[in-house]
Formats: sequence, C-alpha cells, structure tokens
Amino acid sequence: MQIVSKIIEAHLFRLDGNDIEFLLLKRSDNDNLYPGLWQMVSGSIHENEKAFATALREIKEETGLAPKKFWTVPHVNSFYEPQKDELNLVPVFAAQINNGDDVVLSHEHSTYKWVSTGDAIEMLAWKGQKESVRTIADYFTNRLNTLNLLEINIPGSIK
Repeated sequence: MQIVSKIIEAHLFRLDGNDIEFLLLKRSDNDNLYPGLWQMVSGSIHENEKAFATALREIKEETGLAPKKFWTVPHVNSFYEPQKDELNLVPVFAAQINNGDDVVLSHEHSTYKWVSTGDAIEMLAWKGQKESVRTIADYFTNRLNTLNLLEINIPGSIK
C-alpha cells in the first residue's frame, strides 16, 4: 500500500460580525463520480504543484473568487482507494471571502449556497469534511486561543 496526497479540500467562508457562513457547491448532475453531492472546493494536485497553490487555483477555477485571507487547517482528511491500494491524505485549507463577492461557478457545479455551520455539517457527506467545518467555525466564531491556524500569504499573482 502507498500513502499519497493527490487532492485538496478548501472551505470558503465569510464573516458577518460573529456569524460565519460556508460556501457549498452542488456537483453537476452529469458528474461521473458524485452527481448532486454538496461539497466544498476540491481538486487534484498537479505534478510539482504545492497543495496550497492547488487550493488557490481550484478556488479561482470553481468559484471565480479570490480569498481575502487563507489558512491551512490543522486537520487532514483521508480515504482509502482499494483499486490502487492507496491511502489518500487530503490537506485542508480555509479561505475567507469578502462579503458581497460574486460566485461564478464552473461547469463542475450546478448551484451554490452560503450556509450556516450547522447546515454545512448537515449537507456535507463525509465525517472528515464535517470535522473541518467544525474546526474552522470554532476558530473564527469562538476565537479559540489554543487553536492557531497557520495563515498562508497569498502571492499577488494568484489573487
């Protein structure tokens, strides 16, 4: 068995006072893998591409948005792929979006919703994704001083 990291997960959110909303995207009905599934931004890491650069690229491609701020989340998702006998580790990122920024969906998704933490947890399919939302919400709404998210400076060329 190999351990690989081939995809990323990026949770986009916006703040309004003490309230946090997450952006969820609904996969196109003609998607081969998970049609109609609600998810955060995700995507494949290209050869020689850093995971954080993949997240920024995928955010732009899937939503047309540019993060105001960007963090790595102290949570790694995982799944086993039996066909290849691979354990996949998925780095998780959080991206704060400016209130009022317009979402422009790619062909991969049919619609989107800004939702509360509770609704995001309810709508996402996998336990690890739900845990990522909880971690991000705890940090930004409860201001947990024991939890420090590592902020990543966004290169000017990607914004």
